[in-house]
Amino acid sequence: MSPINKKKLNKLRENLDKLDNSFIKLIKKRTKIVKEVLKLKKYKSEIVDKKRINFILRQIRKKSIKNRIDPKITNRIWKNMILSYIDYERRNFRKK
Repeated sequence: MSPINKKKLNKLRENLDKLDNSFIKLIKKRTKIVKEVLKLKKYKSEIVDKKRINFILRQIRKKSIKNRIDPKITNRIWKNMILSYIDYERRNFRKK
């Protein structure tokens, strides 16, 4: 790699790192809301709402296409995020 391209690469990586830091802050906010949602659930069976998941994934697909983002990327990100939060809810569920 040329020195010029190496410098460009480093700058792009810095920008990615800044974005990652923003994602971390958003994930913290999302987790706080998920904790509140979990407090409202009375039964563990309420954790997975397949209709809601399908609705979210359809909306993400539409928004991705509208914003010219590869829907495979966003679908995979959201599916993994949803599965991660389902796991989080199951681990933190307390019967009332």
